[in-house]
Amino acid sequence: MVNKLPHKKKKKLNLWIPITLIVLATLSFVAGLMINQLSSEEEQPLEVVTPESLDLDTARYASLVVPAVDNEGMGVGSTLTVGIMSGTGRTLVDIDSLLFWVDTQSSIRTAKKVAEEYTGKNLEEYNLVYKVEANASIIGGPSAGAAIAIATIAAIQGDVLRDNVMITGSLNHDGTIGPVGGILEKAQAAKQIGGELLLVPLSQGTEITYEQREHCELFGGVEFCSEEIIPKRISVSSEVGIPIEEVENIGDAYAYFVSQSSSSE
Repeated sequence: MVNKLPHKKKKKLNLWIPITLIVLATLSFVAGLMINQLSSEEEQPLEVVTPESLDLDTARYASLVVPAVDNEGMGVGSTLTVGIMSGTGRTLVDIDSLLFWVDTQSSIRTAKKVAEEYTGKNLEEYNLVYKVEANASIIGGPSAGAAIAIATIAAIQGDVLRDNVMITGSLNHDGTIGPVGGILEKAQAAKQIGGELLLVPLSQGTEITYEQREHCELFGGVEFCSEEIIPKRISVSSEVGIPIEEVENIGDAYAYFVSQSSSSE
């Protein structure tokens, strides 16, 4: 029995070695992700400011109205304004009553990169100011990405955007437009605030809705009832009464905003 004790301790020690290595490797991986995230944020910092703290006399602006969804699930409109001025590559934000701020920061960073690629302009020589105004606590995040990119491009190029065209869609790093939720609510909001054309991501011109119905049958003189969920494909344009166009990328979308409008350059 004396000879067995060291053998048991050795087995326990050998068991803890791989566990310790796995834990250390996991911690190293997580630490690496955090360092990369911090480095990424340092490359593209967003500074929260107020208009009073800026000298905006030399800034050039572009604005558009963005259909959105508020925190109660209702469609609302928000005004997005992007200003550009000579500077050192700063990204400044003045955003009121916006939920999901983290996602919105990511959308602004992506939009700025896509706009820089689209225009060929080196934005390290300019400061950009992003301002969102809304009468309610709107849901921000990815769904405004395409709109942010369009306003940024217009500010850079000095284009005048059509005020009766609106867009909803997330933005990918290559300029393609990704799907979003709440299309019906946003289409209703767009119509209410004067929109005459709503741009949506590919395949989102139609939407699936579900209707709950009660179905009853008689079996042996006894009536049995159950609730059924009936799917229905609807045209957003027909349902809401506003023209809808599906767009694949920022280039396609931007053409709708600048057609029949003049450039200020």
